[in-house]
Amino acid sequence: MTDGTIPAPTAVTEPRPHRGSPTLARYLSAFRTPKGIVGGTILLVLVLAAVFAPLLFPGGYDQQGSKSLVGPSGGHVFGIDEYGRDIFVRSVYGLRIDLSLILTAVPASAVVGTLIGLSGVLSERLGAGLQRLLDVIIGFPGLVLGVCLVAILGAGWLALFLTIFISGLPSAGRFARNAWLGQRNREYVVAARVLGVSRWQLLARHVLPNALDACVVNAAVWMVVGVYIEAGLSIVGLGVQPPTPSLGVLLNNGLRFVTSSPTYVIGPAFVLLLLAVAFSLVSDALNESVSRR
Repeated sequence: MTDGTIPAPTAVTEPRPHRGSPTLARYLSAFRTPKGIVGGTILLVLVLAAVFAPLLFPGGYDQQGSKSLVGPSGGHVFGIDEYGRDIFVRSVYGLRIDLSLILTAVPASAVVGTLIGLSGVLSERLGAGLQRLLDVIIGFPGLVLGVCLVAILGAGWLALFLTIFISGLPSAGRFARNAWLGQRNREYVVAARVLGVSRWQLLARHVLPNALDACVVNAAVWMVVGVYIEAGLSIVGLGVQPPTPSLGVLLNNGLRFVTSSPTYVIGPAFVLLLLAVAFSLVSDALNESVSRR
């Protein structure tokens, strides 16, 4: 028998949902849109092919055969070049050069350019002076800048890296500076200054988060530009030097045989186009994602 008393209800604590970074979640949501899915899938396939090229084609990119300038076949999708080498295999290995350039030079350029653009937070004179430096860089188109760097450093990977890196600085710097100019007179920024918040804290807590979206989208766009800078310089013989393949080098070599072996050009050009389209779709998806913020 019970004494008739009602037991006190026990408190039930519901588990709190884990909250990740809203900024990262916003960027990841771009890859759930149609453009993000298509662009991300193409880019993932190309990256995996480039990374695992030595396992997929253990013979390497310079393995020669007895035939030359043979068209596409079951064993050679893009045909064979003048030295009996498989053009498809060389295109996949060429992706390694292009991706190594784009995925290192463009992020580095975005970071440095953003810091240059936000330098006005720390010192107005410093920010204005660095903007004049970026204006000078704008006066040199990518190909002209690449020619100058090749004349100093010689043709190769480093010259291509620096060309893409330096060419992207003005764009990233201007986006970041515009974000700062748009934020510096906002009430919360003025209030932070009145309360004695340091310039470094102002930069990290208020200005940089508001500049991040534009800088990320700009970096994605510049990956497309980087593809064409590499191709443009390599086509005129100022990129990596044979026998090391890049997509631009293959186009340069194939132009001499475009009438007798069209796929020598069409194959690498198709891979180059796929890479540019993938980055373009990803940049569009990111832009639409941050615009919904």
